[in-house]
Amino acid sequence: MTPVHAIEITDAKGTSGSCRKVGRATEYVHKIAFRVAINYIVGMLSIVTLISGRGSNFEAIVKTAQKEQWPVKFAGVIANHSKAKGLDFAGLQGIPSYVIEHKEHATRESFDAALMKKIDALGADLVVLAGFMRILTPGFIRHFEGRLINIHPALLPAFPGLHTHERVLEAGVKEHGASVHFVTEGVDEGPIICQASVPVLDGDDAKTLAARVLTAEHQIYPRAVKWFLDGRLRIEGNQVKLQPPESQFFKL
Repeated sequence: MTPVHAIEITDAKGTSGSCRKVGRATEYVHKIAFRVAINYIVGMLSIVTLISGRGSNFEAIVKTAQKEQWPVKFAGVIANHSKAKGLDFAGLQGIPSYVIEHKEHATRESFDAALMKKIDALGADLVVLAGFMRILTPGFIRHFEGRLINIHPALLPAFPGLHTHERVLEAGVKEHGASVHFVTEGVDEGPIICQASVPVLDGDDAKTLAARVLTAEHQIYPRAVKWFLDGRLRIEGNQVKLQPPESQFFKL
């Protein structure tokens, strides 16, 4: 059997534990390595996806997994309100869906605690943010460190935060895109797994540009998830490297 490795996290010099953040992440890797290996033996890793809207990236990941026959279990999709359209797709696919209403919680900490409890109960090896429009608390991020990923509609580190398409057009740049990254406590600052660029065309508005970027998102997010499931990701400092190496940047 091919050996499986959990994500390996080191500092830029290749040593573990050289700073508090790296040390904590490395400690997590040691704890999860046994679980990942056991799940691989039985042929199934578990993904939990968090959504707030239509969840088109969630849909792209599920369809790619079905087409390529990934050995993966979609353990559940969780929305922060009942009107999220992605819940309909989950139901059609037989994927368990749950709603944890953020408005029913007085604080972000209370909401995140409930969310964390449900994700843990579902046994997630990987937590995928697919248009989840909530700011996560540091405690939540630390709990899932090294197995929490997000996609951002820009070529990070450029244009972090909201309204990226409008800001790109205002800046007059000629290239835009999307980035898949691990989630850390800094907004859109986590190690980048992969990116795809698209051109900004004459006559583009925010809507046409967003549609072009979304098509790129649907191509790279499933790829990044598969790399994680295959144990190919190595974090060095604030960079992610693939083992064995291949391009992590795609020009579309």
